[in-house]
Amino acid sequence: MPIPGGSAWAMARDVAEGYLAVTERTFKTMTRADLDQLSFEIDRHMRELRGDQPDLEDIPAIQLRQRRLQRLNSTLLMLRSYRQKFKT
Repeated sequence: MPIPGGSAWAMARDVAEGYLAVTERTFKTMTRADLDQLSFEIDRHMRELRGDQPDLEDIPAIQLRQRRLQRLNSTLLMLRSYRQKFKT
């Protein structure tokens, strides 16, 4: 089964925006190559978010950026845990 959302980049974007809630079960249908690609795209999206610094006075923008980073980071942590657990 392909990656939900059509591509790894789209899935990483959807996770960051909160449209897709990720669990270990999300990864069960993916191949090793899909997991590698998803990990790469999540890292890339996190780098882009870190590079985009909102104004220090813009509290809602800072909170939004932090929520996106937190969602991506927790997904990446879950992905790494899944790979370690199932040796994929």
